[in-house]
Amino acid sequence: MTSEELGLCNIEDLRQIARKRLPRPIFEYIDGAAEDGIALRNNREVYRSLNLKNRVLRDVSRRSTATEIFGRKIAMPFAISPTASAGLMCDGGEVALARAAARMGVPCTVATNSLTPMEEIVEAAGGNLWFQLYMWVDKELRMAFVERIKAAGFDTLLVTVDGSVGANREHDRKSGYAMPLRYTPKLIARVLANPGWCLRVLAPQYLKRGPFRKANYPAEFSSKLTDKPTDHELTKPDTQCWDDIKRIRDIWPGHMLVKGLQSWEDVVLAADNGMDGVVLSNHGGRYLDSAPAPLQVVPEVRRAVGDRLKIIIDSGARRGADIVKAIAMGADMVMSGRPTLYGAAAAGEDGAYRALEVFQTEMNRVMAQLGLNRIEDISPHVFWNPPDWVPRPKDARVVEQIDLPTR
Repeated sequence: MTSEELGLCNIEDLRQIARKRLPRPIFEYIDGAAEDGIALRNNREVYRSLNLKNRVLRDVSRRSTATEIFGRKIAMPFAISPTASAGLMCDGGEVALARAAARMGVPCTVATNSLTPMEEIVEAAGGNLWFQLYMWVDKELRMAFVERIKAAGFDTLLVTVDGSVGANREHDRKSGYAMPLRYTPKLIARVLANPGWCLRVLAPQYLKRGPFRKANYPAEFSSKLTDKPTDHELTKPDTQCWDDIKRIRDIWPGHMLVKGLQSWEDVVLAADNGMDGVVLSNHGGRYLDSAPAPLQVVPEVRRAVGDRLKIIIDSGARRGADIVKAIAMGADMVMSGRPTLYGAAAAGEDGAYRALEVFQTEMNRVMAQLGLNRIEDISPHVFWNPPDWVPRPKDARVVEQIDLPTR
């Protein structure tokens, strides 16, 4: 039976199955957000607030969701965001995500904190793989790590720069979940309450690879997920600044982006410092609560930098229509992490692919309903009665001249 025949029609279907198949603390870790969840909810509400204008009697038989970014063709303007917990969703979770992305023909971003070595992911999955970098406190280790990323064959580096202090995720403290994993009585009880996950994920991990490890960490401070030192002390220093970005730019030969920006001022600095792109992101609502939705920030950013760099947005997309809305706002591409995590938890590689398939088929359908054939045809003219922060169509190519009846 196909995924659709099994009832897996949308991202929410995958999410509900993931809820059942994962131990509660792990599901809450990937599904939850910081503090009151204001930013998390706003990410979705902003997408939902925008209405689209249906157009009919147009030949859309040649429509395609395909586009190009950094000189490579992709099946749709979408990429999988870096997600450190993929290895907890299913056995070999990072490879499953990368293979699903390769099948679909979209980029997949390998996380610094992944539980599978970057070299193994490249060898096992291939495809259009990007790498997400956290900046080690030790600058020499940081530069050596960048050299390792180059040697592994990545040509696009995405440096995550938000989260210079730890997030206030109260749900994790209440559930007993922490990174690194600490097998407290509370966590053990909740993991054992899901024996299916123990058999599908935990047991194969220990049999094949031993304890969960952050496999890309340098040997100098590589640790099991059960060890005591915290990630933030090693990977997200509160001393990081644009000079650190410049040093990486000096030795990185490929495309380079910074992720986690939420203001036009920082995007201008990114352009001034030679970035090829930025990822506007509030980390899925997982760091600064009450942060604006990235979709809301796109217009002011585009006005500030024009076409100097690629503008990608992350956080909140759950429907193919969301991708269309983001492109119409001025974004070049959309990223998201939770949907493919839900898919991997639900059905491994096939579940992750199903999440991507949902985005692509929904986007294709929406483009047809809007009378569009190409990604280049998507612009602010697709919105019906948009709020003031949405950009207006600028030229006659997208605003048709019609004679309105006189009264």
